[in-house]
Amino acid sequence: MQVFRALDEVPASYGPTVIAIGNFDGVHCGHRWIIEHARNHASALGAKCIAVTFDPHPVRILRPDVAPKLITPMPERLRLLAETGLDATVILPFTEEFSHMAAETFAREVLHDGLHAAEVHEGDTFRFGYQAQAGIKELGELGRQLGFTVAAHHTRTVRGMPVSSSQIRQRIAGGEMTAARALLGRPFSILSTPAKGRGIGTRLTVPTINLAPYSELLPANGIYVTRIRIGDHPGAPIFNAVTNAGNRPTFGEDSFAVESYLFDYQPIDLTDETPLELTFLKRLRSEQRFPSPETLKAQILRDAAYALRYFHLARLLSR
Repeated sequence: MQVFRALDEVPASYGPTVIAIGNFDGVHCGHRWIIEHARNHASALGAKCIAVTFDPHPVRILRPDVAPKLITPMPERLRLLAETGLDATVILPFTEEFSHMAAETFAREVLHDGLHAAEVHEGDTFRFGYQAQAGIKELGELGRQLGFTVAAHHTRTVRGMPVSSSQIRQRIAGGEMTAARALLGRPFSILSTPAKGRGIGTRLTVPTINLAPYSELLPANGIYVTRIRIGDHPGAPIFNAVTNAGNRPTFGEDSFAVESYLFDYQPIDLTDETPLELTFLKRLRSEQRFPSPETLKAQILRDAAYALRYFHLARLLSR
């Protein structure tokens, strides 16, 4: 998948195109459903299929006080979009000036002149232009004037839940990993690197890895069944784990960390730059303070026993 980080990076001869527009945070099953439709239409038309997204998230410019933490920061978003089979993604830098662009200007200068749109696919709640002045109806009218068609898609539901990035953020923030997985179409994961721990795992004789500080969306504080991949190369080792996301109150002053206890760990050389992917599968319990490190260790072992049963059952079901 080609990535264009500004409209002027797109070659003048690029196109015709079938376009899906959105923030695509999470690249959830609703996003992928729209992209699949766009790809099928692009194939029939002999056109290229592209996604148009924005960086930073528009709310971070328009209302930074309520801006959401991201499900998928841009590098992960691009990796997931590439997996959908898109020909390209165009990242439009979202600035205060860009936010004042009129809907007609966006349709003409971006979609028609810049991207040579033959067709645009979008959710039926899509709004665009200065102060969200236009929606699907207006986009369709502009398309008829400029020579492209518009396909509107209804919001999908999964298990009675609407599939949207805001719904997924709410589920993850509440520690509802099973619901988040259903809406995403995959387990929720984060990409990070190792951080130097405080030696607690070593003192307790359990193999642990701490993640570097992470500024985007994390599940509610608590204990989770997880998997952790160490490295991003083909064949990178993956370990089953139990992860604490929280303040570790047993050891005194609160100090937030994401700390994973690994099963069947084999020593691996880690640097501060080693890529890690931590996947959250199930929330076991909320975080709590224990009277001593020994009682904490005993609880970790109970959590581990539950997690091992979880992984055993998952293996049986996968057969």
